[in-house]
Amino acid sequence: MILASLRSRWAGFLGAFVAVALGVALTAAAAVGLAAAAGGADRAPQRFADAAVVVAGRDTLSVPVRRGPEGDRVTKRLAHPHPVDSALLDDLRELGTVRVREPLDAVGVDAPERAVRAAVAASGTGARVLTGADRRRADPEAEEDGRALVAVTAFLGTAGGVAVFVSAFVTASTFAFVVALRRRELGLLRAAGASRGQVRRWLLGEALAVGAAASAEGCALGAWAAPRCARALVAVEVAPPWFRVAEGLRWTWWPYQLAFWSGLLVALAGAGSAAWRAGRVSPVEALREASLDTGVMPRGRRAVGAALLAGALGLLAWTLWSDPADLLKRKTYTTQPMILATAVAALAPLLVRRVVALFRRPAALRPGRTRPAVALVRVARANCGAGVRRTAAVAAPVLVTVALAGCLFGSAATVGAAGAAEARRQTAADLVVTGDALRPVGSVPGATVSASAATAVFVREDDGAALVRSEARAVADPAAFAAVTRLPVVAGDVRDLDDRSIVVNEEWQRHRVGERVTVWLGDGRRARLRIAAVLARGTGDNGAYVTARNAAAPVDRLDVRLRPGAGRAAVARALCASGGEVRPVADWLAAAYPGMKEQTRLGLLMLLAICLAYAVISLAATLLMTAPVRAPELRSLRLVGATPAQLRLVAAGEALLAVAVGAVLGLAVTAVGLGGLAAGLARLSVPVGVGVLVVPWDVVGVCVGVCGVVAVGVAVVGARVGRA
Repeated sequence: MILASLRSRWAGFLGAFVAVALGVALTAAAAVGLAAAAGGADRAPQRFADAAVVVAGRDTLSVPVRRGPEGDRVTKRLAHPHPVDSALLDDLRELGTVRVREPLDAVGVDAPERAVRAAVAASGTGARVLTGADRRRADPEAEEDGRALVAVTAFLGTAGGVAVFVSAFVTASTFAFVVALRRRELGLLRAAGASRGQVRRWLLGEALAVGAAASAEGCALGAWAAPRCARALVAVEVAPPWFRVAEGLRWTWWPYQLAFWSGLLVALAGAGSAAWRAGRVSPVEALREASLDTGVMPRGRRAVGAALLAGALGLLAWTLWSDPADLLKRKTYTTQPMILATAVAALAPLLVRRVVALFRRPAALRPGRTRPAVALVRVARANCGAGVRRTAAVAAPVLVTVALAGCLFGSAATVGAAGAAEARRQTAADLVVTGDALRPVGSVPGATVSASAATAVFVREDDGAALVRSEARAVADPAAFAAVTRLPVVAGDVRDLDDRSIVVNEEWQRHRVGERVTVWLGDGRRARLRIAAVLARGTGDNGAYVTARNAAAPVDRLDVRLRPGAGRAAVARALCASGGEVRPVADWLAAAYPGMKEQTRLGLLMLLAICLAYAVISLAATLLMTAPVRAPELRSLRLVGATPAQLRLVAAGEALLAVAVGAVLGLAVTAVGLGGLAAGLARLSVPVGVGVLVVPWDVVGVCVGVCGVVAVGVAVVGARVGRA
């Protein structure tokens, strides 16, 4: 019976099949990429490939923390790893050939591993002994590759999450609409003696068959797509150039197992609520159901939608109150719109008529006009308001696509613009000189020059249970530094910074001026420093500040402020002696704070392509499913004189209006998401004005345009099918 039903209604299940198959393929490809990223350390060493053993200077900080009754130790990577000790280097030369390559943070040793380990242990320097694949950790690009793999992992995790969410959403919508279209059939089955349980098992059996076939197809498609996705990530510079994934389908590999069972679970979960509702269809209710949608919102769906909406808004309010900085993170502005969009989609049948009412007739189409176009537009508008289930089913994928596009692109662009605005507000410099290791320039006539270096400090927080790394800058002259900056100081004075003090921000657990905090500096030294000033939290770039004596780091930036009457060209020529690149502050800000990074934009475009593909699938499936059901309606219009072209115009108008409803609801979700982000930035003392809060109208417009074109095309084809 199940197979016969699938054969006769294959078109109705096509959308769910394609959605699950595509979701499984994307999940499999993402999981394969995650597995490859997790094995990134297996890459062959480059710098000391010809050495049996590598000795590297100490690069970690190990600090005891309170975890459990006996405590524990946490290890963090130092901001400034130690070079190989000269005395240890002499001992290693006595054991064998030592290969020295600049910089002197590691050396290769051709000697027995046991002897090398003994020499290192006797030195007491904390140096590391690396063998085998671990020799890769001595490569200069190892840290950069590690950061790139973290970015790959974050992107693939987000892509997999979006794929599962959207596929589950489309599958649930498809099965729910299938059940709504089959209410009369289900009523007849109930009248013929089928129990509620039999009806539910029948529908779940259909979902199981569709899900199993789609998941198997998706795994095969994922095996084909995984290496191509890896090459695409390399091409857009999200992944390092050497990143590769395994070719072919290996069923025993966990990514494919995860993808297959996830797809099957998505199919069953998507059909579960629809099957439960189908079992509650009574014979009398189905047999006397009219074309006008009534009772389209069961109490269960109302409760779920209300709970999701309350949960989404409550989570936003809680995050805004407790930790507004969390709103700036990708995982937050990716997941929160999903919850809110699901809630609005669940409540869509209640909102459709209200949104349709917003599209009032223009003056040319108001009563008193007798042109046929007026009547056709009225018919399309009335049909959308009457066929609430159909309109909501078409609007739902548009809603999700617009909401994710608006929130993802808008949030990423807003966070980037806020960081740039914050940096502009905090600098009083006219010129900026940057370079890996700048030479001292001494006093520059007509200018105040502040030299600084990138570093980090570590502090124990949460009552000693965690070791937190805070990015910092080390300044050579606090007075000059105060003259070239306008930091958002909320307490204290930056000019009070000295070798025995530190400037922190409000994110630190202890941030009271005059209070002493125990920190570990970037090279691992422990220091107890007094808090000289406290800064606002900002977007995350307001780190700590220490003096140059408290950081073993080379100067990498000179901030220069011109005095009245000083010549910019003469000062710039004097600064060239530093060996760095001299730029106007506006050019430096544009390069250092570009808003949304190109890699981020390309990654989001890939995610948007996933959402848009699902939207197209769902729109096509829904509109084709409704075509046979609308045959009586189309015949009635033919009887009152409508031509075939006019019938197609009505179908196209209904499709466009349904897409517009979805776009309006999606923009409402975007407004809530971006509004919460703007409120979070305001709480973090970040300027939120024109140019900071970014609404991606171009991206949203493309999404709505694609959905509109597809919906109109499929609706016109469906009108032909229904008329036939």
